[in-house]
Amino acid sequence: MEGGGGGGGAYGAAKAGGAFDLGRFVQQPQVLARIASAVFALIVFSCLVGEGYTNLPSSSELFCIFNHNEDACRYGIGIGVLAFLACIFFFMVDIYFPQISNTTDRKYLVLADLCFSGLWTFLWFIGFCFLTNQWSWTKASDVHIGADSARAAITFSFFSIFSWGLLIAFAYKRYKMGVEDFARSYIDPSAEVPTPYSSYPNISHDSYQQPPFTHTAETPEGYQPPPVY
Repeated sequence: MEGGGGGGGAYGAAKAGGAFDLGRFVQQPQVLARIASAVFALIVFSCLVGEGYTNLPSSSELFCIFNHNEDACRYGIGIGVLAFLACIFFFMVDIYFPQISNTTDRKYLVLADLCFSGLWTFLWFIGFCFLTNQWSWTKASDVHIGADSARAAITFSFFSIFSWGLLIAFAYKRYKMGVEDFARSYIDPSAEVPTPYSSYPNISHDSYQQPPFTHTAETPEGYQPPPVY
């Protein structure tokens, strides 16, 4: 993509420099999906931080409610916190995206959104499977409080797979729009082949004539120069 400042309307955004309309902004599909993803992530890590760790009545030692597996709680909290922070970052990008006139910057931001959404969709799928598996192996005697929070974490991990999957689709759509806009506006310089220089008109080597006022000196026949004494 060109790195110039004429990137108005590229990658699915309004022309650079336009006024910000909050009502229209929050109605955009990728913004709604991002808000939903942030809410789901907030619920997941809040449930795990708040009631993901418990202890037995006979002991004060805390352990993860998911089959005493610390990795399960850490994984859920980790991807939840990072997903929430990423949603805030890309939410700010969505706000300032129409103000970015450089098409190269827009391209990289859309690609970053696409790649991150794809990665986090995969991580949420792994997290859902991991938490579900560990919850199925959890003994009922180990769960005194926090069962609802554990189920909520699993449920919203599942919902996050689809919300981040939607973000993949929207980011890919914006990237495709940018590529198509570039293809329509791009002119291949090799398509205009310059014609070779033509010879000067009305000039021919065959019609060349000896210039006037030039002649060769001819000696008269039979003439001899006088002797020199």
